[in-house]
Amino acid sequence: MAENLMPDIDLDIPDGGFTIGEAAAALGIPMETLRYWDRAGLLREETPRNAGGQRRYGRSDLEWIAGVIMLRETGMGVSGIREIAALSRTPGTEVERLAFFEAHRRQVQRELARTRRHLAAIEQKIAAYRAVVEKEES
Repeated sequence: MAENLMPDIDLDIPDGGFTIGEAAAALGIPMETLRYWDRAGLLREETPRNAGGQRRYGRSDLEWIAGVIMLRETGMGVSGIREIAALSRTPGTEVERLAFFEAHRRQVQRELARTRRHLAAIEQKIAAYRAVVEKEES
């Protein structure tokens, strides 16, 4: 696939890439989270390291990690992200990736419907308490 489906990263990234601290700060996550995701196999590619063995993150790494953040925010677990990362490392797995994301979309839609029901219940509680408070104030 020629199209990049990862979030855009609007940062000036030096030729040698970002250190783990710089990458974590730029993405708004703790360094330990980034280390864990690396160890857990959530990154699409092995993180490049400099001659001293320090992790260095380039634009494509940061775009992928931004995608991981987005997937985590949609409720996807580590095992699901590990699965899509593995599929993304393997050419010719577009059918599997499509099925994976369609299944995740269904899960997000179920959660969204559940959250909407909860919000409606909260709105009812607010209306009921507002009516009581307004009655007491008058």
